[in-house]
Amino acid sequence: MRRGRERSLLDREGFLGPVMILPAVLYVVALVGFPFFLSLYLAVSDAKIASATSHFVGLANFESALQSPTFRRALVNTFLFTLISQALVLVLGKILATCLLQDFYGKSALRFLILLPWVAPISLGTIGWKWMLDSLYSPVNWVLQATHIIGKNDWPMWFGERGLAMASVIGVHVWRLLPFSTVIILAGLTSIPKEVREAADVDGAGFWSRELHIVLPLLRPILTVAGLFGIIFAFTDMTVIYVLTRGGPADGTQVLASLAFFTGILGGDLAGGAAISLFLFPILLIVAILMLRVARRTEVT
Repeated sequence: MRRGRERSLLDREGFLGPVMILPAVLYVVALVGFPFFLSLYLAVSDAKIASATSHFVGLANFESALQSPTFRRALVNTFLFTLISQALVLVLGKILATCLLQDFYGKSALRFLILLPWVAPISLGTIGWKWMLDSLYSPVNWVLQATHIIGKNDWPMWFGERGLAMASVIGVHVWRLLPFSTVIILAGLTSIPKEVREAADVDGAGFWSRELHIVLPLLRPILTVAGLFGIIFAFTDMTVIYVLTRGGPADGTQVLASLAFFTGILGGDLAGGAAISLFLFPILLIVAILMLRVARRTEVT
C-alpha cells in the first residue's frame, strides 16, 4: 500500500516537477542568491578585510564610486570592451560558421582547432598570448617586421599604450569567445531547410542577396541569443584583463569587474568593491530580460 502511494506521487507532475527542479534552485540560491544579498549588505556598510566590525553608511560607497575618475574610466572601458568585442565575435562567427557549413577536406580537424580556445583553460591561453605580445620577444612583432609592415625600430608596445592595450585584450577575448558564437550560429545555419536555399537559387538570388534577405532574417533569433550571452560573458569576465594588463597602463584597460576585484579583494575595501560590482546588476538585468523575451518569441507552440 505504501509502495503504491509512493508510485502515485512520482507519477504526479505537480510533485515530480518541483522535485526535479529543486537541485537547480538550490544551486542558484547558494552560488548566486547568497553572494548577491551579501554584496548588498557590504555595499551599504564600511566593511574592510582587516576590520571585524562594520557600520551602516547608506549610499556613501556608491557616491564615492561615482565621484572616482577611475570608476568612470572603467565604466567607459566596460562598454567599449563589450560592444567592440561582441560585434567582432558575431561577424567572425558568422563567417566561420558559413565556411564550416561547406564540405571540404580537413573539415573535422578545422572544427577541432576552432574549438580549442573555448575548451582550453582561459588563464593558460591568456598567458600564451601575453608571451606572444611581449615587448621584446613577441613573435607577432617578428612576423610584422618580416613582412615589412613595421620597421625594426618601430615595434609596438602592446601593453604599454592605452589604445594598443585595449586592442590586445579585445583581440584575446574575441579569440576566446569566437568558438562559442561559431557553434551557436552553425547550429542555426544547419536548421535552415535546404528547400529555402534551393528556392533562392532557382529564383536567381546571389550570395549577398541570399545572405541579407533569407539567411540573416532566419538567423536573427540565434544571433540575438549569441550576442546576449556574449554580452554577459564580456561584462562579468576579468580573467583576460587580469592576466594581460592588470587594468593598465594608467587604467586604460580597467573594467568594472576588474576594478571591483582590485578594490574589494586586493585593496581590502570589501564595501567599495561590492558597490562597484553592483553597478553591473542593472545592465545584466536588462540583458536577462531581453534574453527571456527572445526565448519566448522563438518558442514553438
